[in-house]
Amino acid sequence: MDKGMEGLLDTYLYETNSLLDQLDDMLVADEKTGDLSSDDVNEIFRIMHTIKGSSAMLEFGSLATISHHIEDMFFYIRDKGIESLDATQKKNLFNLLFRSEDLLRSELSKVESGAPLSDNVDFFSAEIDNLLKTISHATADSEANVLSGDPETTGSALPSDPRAAYFMHIFLDEGVGMENLRAFMIVNALKECGVDFRYYPDDMESNPDSCQRIVENGFFLAFDSQDTAASGEDIVKTQNNIRSYQLTEASGQGSSAATVSAGQEPAASESAGSVQGTPASAAPVQQPYAPVKQNLISVNLTKLDNLMNIVGEIVITESMVTSAPELQLLPRDSFDKFMKSGRQLRKLTDDLQDIAMSLRMVPISGVFQKMNRIVRDMRLKLGKDVRLTIVGENTEVDKAIVDSIQDPIMHIVRNSMDHGIEETANERIAAGKDPQGEIILSASHTSSEVVISIADDGYGMDPHKLLAKAREKGLLTKPESEYSRKEALALILYPGFSTNQTVTEFSGRGVGMDVVKKNVESVGGTISLASEDGKSTTITLKIPLTLAIVDGMKVTVGKTIFTIPISNIRQSFKVKADQVIHDEYGNEIVQRMNSYYPIVRLHNFYNLDTEVTAIEDGILLWVETNERSCCLFVDDLIGEQQVVVKPVPVFLNSFDLKSFGIIGCTILGDGNISIILDIPSLHTAALENI
Repeated sequence: MDKGMEGLLDTYLYETNSLLDQLDDMLVADEKTGDLSSDDVNEIFRIMHTIKGSSAMLEFGSLATISHHIEDMFFYIRDKGIESLDATQKKNLFNLLFRSEDLLRSELSKVESGAPLSDNVDFFSAEIDNLLKTISHATADSEANVLSGDPETTGSALPSDPRAAYFMHIFLDEGVGMENLRAFMIVNALKECGVDFRYYPDDMESNPDSCQRIVENGFFLAFDSQDTAASGEDIVKTQNNIRSYQLTEASGQGSSAATVSAGQEPAASESAGSVQGTPASAAPVQQPYAPVKQNLISVNLTKLDNLMNIVGEIVITESMVTSAPELQLLPRDSFDKFMKSGRQLRKLTDDLQDIAMSLRMVPISGVFQKMNRIVRDMRLKLGKDVRLTIVGENTEVDKAIVDSIQDPIMHIVRNSMDHGIEETANERIAAGKDPQGEIILSASHTSSEVVISIADDGYGMDPHKLLAKAREKGLLTKPESEYSRKEALALILYPGFSTNQTVTEFSGRGVGMDVVKKNVESVGGTISLASEDGKSTTITLKIPLTLAIVDGMKVTVGKTIFTIPISNIRQSFKVKADQVIHDEYGNEIVQRMNSYYPIVRLHNFYNLDTEVTAIEDGILLWVETNERSCCLFVDDLIGEQQVVVKPVPVFLNSFDLKSFGIIGCTILGDGNISIILDIPSLHTAALENI
């Protein structure tokens, strides 16, 4: 595939996905009210018309066919009005539209993956047509007019033009917009070919009000002979946006002149290239609004990745230049001038870095709105009355992270619907609750991370039942009495843990939650739970704003420099040897805030040589993730710094460094490499070895 075609396909996929997202949001909102507004009917028609046209252009037959049939149905609904449908018909319409959207998305995913499209979608097209016949009470032999010369409508009055021997009555495609200008483009095409004709309305070019007349009644071309009419027809057949036309002899038009406004003179085209002037009787009409320039463009995410890489290299290079030891050899004046320029360069690189990062930031609303559809479908299948409340949908997150957390959020919402909310309204009433359940999906952000919570007002989770289930599955690592409430709730994140007795289509709370945890941690996030038995459950995800840049604390262990994300650090402190105690296995433990935490000596874990081995000579970093904490023993702290995250070299992938707590690396200003630690996986790996 050449670059031009590849770019066209990318644009098609982006625009079609965006249109389907828009359609989904619209349908979910309208179904709650049980009706479609006239504006939404027009918008659905436009969406399907756009998808049909672009899919046909790229020869995606199944997509073009489905969207074309839905377009036909909404052409009728637009014409008759949505109020012509009764409640049952509207319900059937919503269900069919949701299924149509799912089928379009399924076919679109095949385009994205390069898989062959469905060869035959006639079964679904017939279903759409059957619904159209039902709501229109159409007979089996009623057929839509096509571009074959069949009349679009009957009884349309012809313009008053004594010289005309033939009239051509033309109707444009529904919803194309700017119908008067599109009609005039067809007029110009005939002019350029030297056809002698006249057109009505004659003020279509200069009068925006003629647009609505053309939408309702079409427009006319008047020819003085059969030959010129035939020439005009040949040209009309090649034009775009024409839905139908009818060529009629002018004889017997009688009183049809009433359709043309009094005093209106026909506009003539006598030769090729002639320019039609505004009739003397017509005052110039000002366009009420100037056209708005498009100020948005879509950019391939790979290009943004490359931009971030370049910005990262600039940041690193700037740091290397300004910290070069040779600068100390410069005269004082020269050094001061250089450092002044260096500070200006730092400001510019910081601004460039902020702009580059902002380009990747997108609202999380795209993910949140998809949950409306999940709740809607499960509400129908499970028979549960549940509403979804969304808070903070305009919170922005890195595009790569948004794509990564969609599945975890979807899984949690499904679990809340299936296993969290009570089975019946009576059960909720007996518990003193609103008969309608509620799931609250919210997002907010701090300076470095996004906080997403999924809360439901359902059964809640009983820690005692969770501990009993964990004991049954052999997942407990200490006596039940030693588990705190948070630790007991966190058991559902363990692989294989489930409180659901049966496997359902949607699973139960706990099924696959270890996968959710893994996915969240893969983007540097953490997951925590809070629950009140019989009342509510809240699952909170904390996700970094971006994966490209991390606020970190640089520490030394021997000659090695590590960077630890600030978001994982609770406290740094020094201790004396008598403050460290040992458990029954001889492992070191230290007390902080009335709790005891294991000590992980990084030089032992990574087999590094260091002279700092006495506990009072080093520093402990209290780190936390997913309600699990430990204290890292390091030689010294260098300081806090924002670093650019670089992946480890590809040839090291076979060593599975992530499982040893290494997520990437960064280049420091002096050219040294610092290893960036992943605290969740480091905690897991280290505690398995002690």
